[in-house]
Amino acid sequence: MYQPFTLVELPRPFLLFLGEECDVAFAKTAQGLRDWAPEACIGEFACAGSGVSIGLPALRPREAKARGARAAVIGVANIGGALRASWLASLLEAMEAGLDIISGMHGRLRNVTPLAAAAEKFGRRLIDLRVPPADIPVATGRKRSGRRLLTVGTDCALGKKYSALTLVREFRKRGVDADFRATGQTGILIAGSGIPIDAVIADFVAGAAELLSPDAAPDHWDVIEGQGSLFHPSYAGVSLGLLHGSQPDVIVLCHETGRDHILGLEGFKTPALANAIQMNLSLARQTNPQVRCAGVALNTSRLGPEQARQTLADCSRELGLPVADPMRDGAELDRLVNACLA
Repeated sequence: MYQPFTLVELPRPFLLFLGEECDVAFAKTAQGLRDWAPEACIGEFACAGSGVSIGLPALRPREAKARGARAAVIGVANIGGALRASWLASLLEAMEAGLDIISGMHGRLRNVTPLAAAAEKFGRRLIDLRVPPADIPVATGRKRSGRRLLTVGTDCALGKKYSALTLVREFRKRGVDADFRATGQTGILIAGSGIPIDAVIADFVAGAAELLSPDAAPDHWDVIEGQGSLFHPSYAGVSLGLLHGSQPDVIVLCHETGRDHILGLEGFKTPALANAIQMNLSLARQTNPQVRCAGVALNTSRLGPEQARQTLADCSRELGLPVADPMRDGAELDRLVNACLA
């Protein structure tokens, strides 16, 4: 049986590099590691002019090395996944201080001549995560044993990974055999395995999703991290391939309160939640006619507790489905989890 792509053993703990990012939404790799692998995070550092912090100690690479850090992780995910020339001095500083570099960007560290030269000079490793396994087959659409849940979204960077991780945790609390299947660089760093789905050649995206969640025991759940959005002008193709190849029995729609436009593309509005659910179900039926939506995972991080609770209740009443914030425990989350497993 195929085993999902497993990383080389990563040098931990990490110093998280934030570049010169000014929008915390694009620092999702750093935030994901802080929240789901805190024991692996020593601190953060950034270029001059950065307006973002994720609340970890601000350390220069030599300070982090002295505290035990072994690698600097590029903790931002910009549109297009490009390595920026403005990061070069900071990454060179990290290598000179004795840290390896880990990147989940589309651009390859080893293709940046000064970084490759510095790695050779200082005996450091350049580790690129966004490299899919070789020989991915074309998808077949064959029905696979086991159960699958896919988190889908109205946009990027609003909670699909967090929702999937939370659902796996809650499933296991209930004695359900469940695995988190990572499809992006942050999820792979957290889980230690997965396939970077947006780095796969288009014809093979659905096939990669089939490999990621192979045949399993009838009562086993694979909870698959969604990517992008069917409504995103840039990334809808990845979302569709993952939707078809995952062959989900259940989808959970993810959205952020107040997110009215696609992140970074202000000319495109996010869809109404009911429309997003219907579109995902309609397209998912291509490979699983029995697919259903269990509910909505709503990111209410910008709201206070009472306002969040009221927003969840209002949305649930409007859609006729459980609606919960995966990062807020309570009856709402219990209802969503129970609906997933029903």
